Amino acid sequence: MIRSILLALLLSVGAVSGSGTWDVHKKYTIAFAQDTLSNDFRVAQVNMVRNALSKYPNIRFVYSNAKASTSLQIKQIEDFIYQKVDLLITSPYDEVATADVVAKAYKSGIPVIMMDRTVQGNDYTVYIHSDNRKIAHDAAEFIAKQLHYKGTVLLLKGVLSADSTRKRTEGFYEVMQHYPDINVIEYTADYLRRNALIGVNALLKKGVRFDAIMSQSDSMLIGARIALKAHHIDPTSLVTVGIDYIQSAQRAIRSGRQTSSFVYSLGARESADIAIKILSGETVPKEIVLDTFQVTQENVDTIAPIF
Repeated sequence: MIRSILLALLLSVGAVSGSGTWDVHKKYTIAFAQDTLSNDFRVAQVNMVRNALSKYPNIRFVYSNAKASTSLQIKQIEDFIYQKVDLLITSPYDEVATADVVAKAYKSGIPVIMMDRTVQGNDYTVYIHSDNRKIAHDAAEFIAKQLHYKGTVLLLKGVLSADSTRKRTEGFYEVMQHYPDINVIEYTADYLRRNALIGVNALLKKGVRFDAIMSQSDSMLIGARIALKAHHIDPTSLVTVGIDYIQSAQRAIRSGRQTSSFVYSLGARESADIAIKILSGETVPKEIVLDTFQVTQENVDTIAPIF
């Protein structure tokens, strides 16, 4: 909560309307190099940034869809550099491979906002994100307690090359290593519902059974529930935890089909606000950590989903 208050103060102090530095006559182009639009979370990010910037008639907003391809995302960022956009927003598919082209944009004078994922190194303007490691820690402790510290957990992992996946995985195992009676099995589903459905279905066909699912996104957990239902397994019989807290997760938690989720802010409105500050010549922090909350049946009706 303290972080949220500090962020609100940050975004309100020296607002554009009072700073006198926003040039209403100058035309700006803000580009968003998104890693994929096959994921509801990623689509919502683009839409929310576009909506937040729509109140500025002198801003042209453009975006690209890398279709979960590192090479395509690099090419698209190269194109934005060539076009000399005024500011770049990106959520990189690969924290290592994308680092050089992000640094190239930054060193060429284009401010770069890293939204919810980052690259290795510090060649960017600001990194806006939730604390992936803390979320994973809290989720692991919750699952362990719900299982009375014994059983089998299926860990559904996101995009392996993304820093968010790495931190969520590392944080999860940092806790689970303390509970030797809990066995963890993994499946990588790239944050996609369809991939999770296929993967969980394949595991169940092989006779693999588990007592809990830790899904690194709520979208993957939807796919897992579909697979469970196809195998006549009631999702309410398992401990299931996701990340993001989208509307479908809210409904599932209400009905008992999902045990919990963790709010993971899109970071879109914050990125749009910071973009305006940067283009107005204001100084912004290198990193902004957004607050998060755990959602269960106890508070599901008091916390709004992210979309």
